[in-house]
Amino acid sequence: MDESGQSLRPPKGRTWARRGQTPIVTVSGKGSGRVSVAGLVCVKPGRRTRLIYRTIIYHGRKNEQKGFHVRDFKRLLEAAHQQLHGPILIVWDNLGAHVCAEMRQFVDDHDWLTVFQLPSYAPELNPAEGIWANLKGHLANLAIRGGIDHLAAIIKHHLKHLQYRPDLLDAIIAQTELILEPEPP
Repeated sequence: MDESGQSLRPPKGRTWARRGQTPIVTVSGKGSGRVSVAGLVCVKPGRRTRLIYRTIIYHGRKNEQKGFHVRDFKRLLEAAHQQLHGPILIVWDNLGAHVCAEMRQFVDDHDWLTVFQLPSYAPELNPAEGIWANLKGHLANLAIRGGIDHLAAIIKHHLKHLQYRPDLLDAIIAQTELILEPEPP
């Protein structure tokens, strides 16, 4: 499980152009905001790999939520539990919302939830980082003209597309070199 975000300024990506004609992506600079995404790459033996995610759109308005809080992570985990119909073993980083007392209490209160912490800085071990890299590659050099809601729609569309690509999700997991099979006793 991990979270990421994207603003209206597109990530830079490589592209092709005629020699001597550097491509220029014009960004209007209008509007502010951010689309935050939290997601889980879910593996269950004998089943296809799944992606479960939630988004929060921040328009830059007063008193508007900018990103994910503990209650949002709790809702995401509860939704994943409902969809997966079984216990969940979460591997996540040391984000403050993941290690705070409120989240520890939530984990302790739910016997279907087990948590493992990643080392302090180990994005190469986190399959969700591969999802975000894929998403940002899709958004590279994309100048959004319709504002933050249009960006959110593009992000949701791409993540929905990824949900139907278990082969790609498996490849992203394989890239982490995590061992998904339990060791025999």
